[in-house]
Amino acid sequence: MHSQQAAATATLSAEHQAGRPHGLPGDGGGSARTVYAYATDPEASLPEGRFVEEVRTVLRRHATATGDGSPDDLDALVRQAADWGTGERERYLGLAVGGEGTGDRPDGHRQVLVRRAVLGCAPLALMSGAWLQWLSAPGNADDPLVLRILALYASDVGAGHPAASRGSAYLELLRRLRLAENAAPAARLTGDQRIPDGAFRLPALLLAMSRRPDDFRGEILGADLCLRAVGLLPALELVREVLPTETDWATLDPADRRETEGPLPVERCRGAVDALVEEEGARGADAVRSGFRWMLAGLRDWSDALHAELVAAGDPAFDMAELMRVRSREGAVYHHQFLLEGKPLARWLAECRTDPGPLLDVLSRSKLVKPGRSGASSLVRGLVGERGPMFRVFSPEDLTVIRRWIDSLPVKPAEAPEPQTEPEPGPEGVRVGVAPQKSFPGGTRDPLAAVAGALRAGARSPGRTPSGLREAYHLLMNRTDTPALRSWAMEYVAGWLARSGHGMDRTAMQLPERWGHEGLRPWLQAQHDQHGAEFEENAAIPLPSKEAVVDDTVQTAPLTLIDGSWLQGFTDYEQASSAIGHSLFETYWDELGNGEPHLNHPLIYRDVLKEMGVELPPTASAAFAQWPGFREESLELPVYWLCVGRFPQTFLPEVLGLNLAMELSGVGGTYRRARLALKAYGFSTRFVDIHNTIDNVATGHSAWAADAVDTLLASLPDAPGPGARADVWGRVRVGYRSLNPPRGVGARLAARRTRFTGRRR
Repeated sequence: MHSQQAAATATLSAEHQAGRPHGLPGDGGGSARTVYAYATDPEASLPEGRFVEEVRTVLRRHATATGDGSPDDLDALVRQAADWGTGERERYLGLAVGGEGTGDRPDGHRQVLVRRAVLGCAPLALMSGAWLQWLSAPGNADDPLVLRILALYASDVGAGHPAASRGSAYLELLRRLRLAENAAPAARLTGDQRIPDGAFRLPALLLAMSRRPDDFRGEILGADLCLRAVGLLPALELVREVLPTETDWATLDPADRRETEGPLPVERCRGAVDALVEEEGARGADAVRSGFRWMLAGLRDWSDALHAELVAAGDPAFDMAELMRVRSREGAVYHHQFLLEGKPLARWLAECRTDPGPLLDVLSRSKLVKPGRSGASSLVRGLVGERGPMFRVFSPEDLTVIRRWIDSLPVKPAEAPEPQTEPEPGPEGVRVGVAPQKSFPGGTRDPLAAVAGALRAGARSPGRTPSGLREAYHLLMNRTDTPALRSWAMEYVAGWLARSGHGMDRTAMQLPERWGHEGLRPWLQAQHDQHGAEFEENAAIPLPSKEAVVDDTVQTAPLTLIDGSWLQGFTDYEQASSAIGHSLFETYWDELGNGEPHLNHPLIYRDVLKEMGVELPPTASAAFAQWPGFREESLELPVYWLCVGRFPQTFLPEVLGLNLAMELSGVGGTYRRARLALKAYGFSTRFVDIHNTIDNVATGHSAWAADAVDTLLASLPDAPGPGARADVWGRVRVGYRSLNPPRGVGARLAARRTRFTGRRR
């Protein structure tokens, strides 16, 4: 294996064997931030057991916290959420137009409200709809309920287009307002100290649940239904009033359809909920209501806290206090010799981390500040100038905050001493200059502390290691896993790729030795021409017997019934709308029929099998994997697909190469020959007909696969070493060959050696 890939494999394998979540961030920023950052990782694996129990505890506690006698009827709950959303948007709109708590405000006040509202909504809005990302899996890809959910999700991510998700539209709004420096990828948002911890709580838990879809499917759909019933996040109504043309507001509203026709998102979600309840009965209905109530209660708490913050932000001292609190930690390292009223500034700053009020008081009385006259105050003049001791300590935005605060201070005679007093209470009991704190049910300030603790603890046991290919195939049908299964999958991929790369330098292969700036489209057309020529040359070769056609169709079933599973990692929200991943998600979306059962490839393939008199157990069942009609070797490649699809980042180049090989493999030749054989014996040709068209090299899957490779390679430096273009292209070539790796003894020994080395690490 290439060095970068080998290092990644070794690191991940060691952590998975230990049962620890990979890449779990520190808890310096609060539990909600910790959970949010980890759960946005497309390769995140969240443990069962205590973690699931703690999430359920939070759901139960917050779903009943309001004590408002919420109805049991789902229709009534939907109306309640919609009414709350309408009323809450009106409340925020009042802040923008001079209503509640605004009074006479200085210039720039509305910009302050917009900035705080946009940042406060960012953790949720940047991932709008992401909680649906793992509800489809290889084992349920032919389930009509799952296809309904996938259709709703595809709309949210803007299937087939880069940067077209609802979250991408919000990211663009942040960029236009120059607030996006910590917004991409979304995990980096947790480092933005301008955003209150409370803003991460709802999306953190939702995203965490999305990584355990088998445990929380009903709760996820209930929460999603609530969000769509509410519509545009209430605080954003204020932003829309101030900036009506700054973004595509319909895209930011999860209740608004993105297509020109068809049902509204809330109707689509309700249809999925009804199908779930029909399938699971009372248990499913209870789960949906639990998720709905938790979300509505959480939205109320969060929106109340954000509204209180915006009201308090009417006083420039509030922004100033927040700035001092955020910057106090690094500032406390310095300024030990500079005294303010007899105390070193370093000590004032250290105390400022918990209460900025006293520092603001002493600054307002100091020689650094001329109340009402920022232009004459050394705090924003000489000290921060290019020759000053605090040059570039404050950003332009920071200096604007400081100037607004100074200008808001009442002008008083210089000789009049001002007593040190406690800050006056602000609107809704918020102390001016101190960020509003919201009490939560149960008397805790950190509702996700136990969830984060369970996440850190990892799995209680590593779980069962698959005994062989058949058991692995069955266990890999779901998105969730155990440390043992994850480690096994990583080792299997490593071994398969070692086998695929064996002897590559000594064997001719289709992909060129080097990638050129012209990209792969010319090569793709040449391959298509070759497929066509081979088809014509082989026209005289007799077709296989009927028995051979049936046997081939049966032995290919474990592969074809999980069509697209090598791309399952690209259903992840940020992957599905990325420059590389958008076409891979659209390919996956096509393989599953774009939400339509009659276009679903696994279902179409089962119809062909039935024509042949073959009735197979459900794909996700243990009986399917153990079906005696499958030869052992028929499971080797499907298991590789299922394993590599779980690691869209670790094995990105290999997946891109595999995808290119897979989409090109039958176009123009093999599919046409298969059509002749199927037709000759009276079987439906629909499956091969569909693939020969949608995989085409001009506008189909093959073209998209080539474009995805080109997009990645064009972004890399043309230099030696791991991660550069030549290295990554080598990995793409190995991935391409992995669809049909060499079968010789040397290649299989290379695979065994690699897997054994992985276990030793």
